[in-house]
Amino acid sequence: MIPKMPPREGQIGYLYFPPYRIQGISVAGEQTVIQIPELDLNFDMGHATRASLTGKTVALSHAHMDHLGALPYWLSQRYFQKLGAGRIICHPKIVDDLSKMLKSWTPLEGQNTPFEIIELTEGNELPLKGNFVLRSVEMNHTSPCQGYVVVEKRSKLKAEYRDLPQDRIKTLKTEGVEITEMIELPIIAYTGDTKRCEALQGDLFQKARIMITECTFFLDEHKERAKVGKHLHVTDLVDLLDEWEAEHVVITHVSRRTSLGFAERILRDVSKGRHVDRTHFLMDFKSNKKRFERQLETAGHQFKSANELTT
Repeated sequence: MIPKMPPREGQIGYLYFPPYRIQGISVAGEQTVIQIPELDLNFDMGHATRASLTGKTVALSHAHMDHLGALPYWLSQRYFQKLGAGRIICHPKIVDDLSKMLKSWTPLEGQNTPFEIIELTEGNELPLKGNFVLRSVEMNHTSPCQGYVVVEKRSKLKAEYRDLPQDRIKTLKTEGVEITEMIELPIIAYTGDTKRCEALQGDLFQKARIMITECTFFLDEHKERAKVGKHLHVTDLVDLLDEWEAEHVVITHVSRRTSLGFAERILRDVSKGRHVDRTHFLMDFKSNKKRFERQLETAGHQFKSANELTT
């Protein structure tokens, strides 16, 4: 008897929320890498996709293998393809061990692959592209873990000057009057792996425009497993969805044992359909492809099939 061909693996999930692309792979216990190309940013590196090489920064949530196992390969490939040294953002408690691990590859590979490790303590920030910064937020997992929020800083005219004519505003500016103030807008939040905790209800996560969140367990009988492993259960997620203001919530880290169709039904039932329009499963290729095709049709693009589209 001729054996079956092996299953197809490695397909990248893709969602487009203008102007940002959310793309990557996330399967609980196996691999997680989420890329935001517009910001040269990857969240975690459990699988070094070709696309992830173009982002010069990896923001690691924690040190479990399914979230950082591909980091040495990612660094090596960036060096091999002359893309420059990779920059790794991580929790302060894993800096030393992470550095030792990466340095151990030098004699093994016979190549002094360059890299930069930056510890980002809670509440501190790191510049990204343009006027965007990355902030870390302490999470609650079985190992040191932090989530991240991409914050956009904008200069805005102070309220007391907004109704003045332009020539008066120019005069005030010439006189050295501080007529603007800096406002901060949480754009994209990433939870990493975590149980439900106070940080997820803070302003940064509550007000983020796009939320990328794990949800690992969906069955009622798995609530205890979620508690022990410090992961989100669907009931936790629904409570958070009631508080988060995000236009789009991307759900990642679903176990391979849980079919996405089943997970979607459970989420719809538990939330009583309240959040169906704004929740998206990253690995639901069929639904996400249809969504992207609708976006293309709305934009007036012509195509023969989704297989011809590039992202």
